[in-house]
Amino acid sequence: MKNFEINTGTPRNVLGHVISGALASAVISGAINYKKYKNGEMKSCEAIKDTTKRTSQGAIATGSAIATTNYIGEGSWLKALTSASIGIAGIYALELVEEKLEQKYLTNQNIEIEGE
Repeated sequence: MKNFEINTGTPRNVLGHVISGALASAVISGAINYKKYKNGEMKSCEAIKDTTKRTSQGAIATGSAIATTNYIGEGSWLKALTSASIGIAGIYALELVEEKLEQKYLTNQNIEIEGE
């Protein structure tokens, strides 16, 4: 049985695309969050935090997508699935870290308010 391969072109540099993904995500999320900040919909610290998180997620997603595509081009489907899974896990991990940090700081804020 013949291997099922897709010609995805010349393999691309993953690190270069991680940086490109981070820059693109920073520009997009930065512009959106700046508009929200200017409209009074979010505080500056929230805008910075969200932009930082989205930039990191964009870097992970782009790097994972490029690595996955490179492996598909080689016909390495298990490696492709692994790369995609690592990308999903990385983005999910950032969501969990943010959630845990918010719980910690919200809890600390509530304790301080109650003690006043």
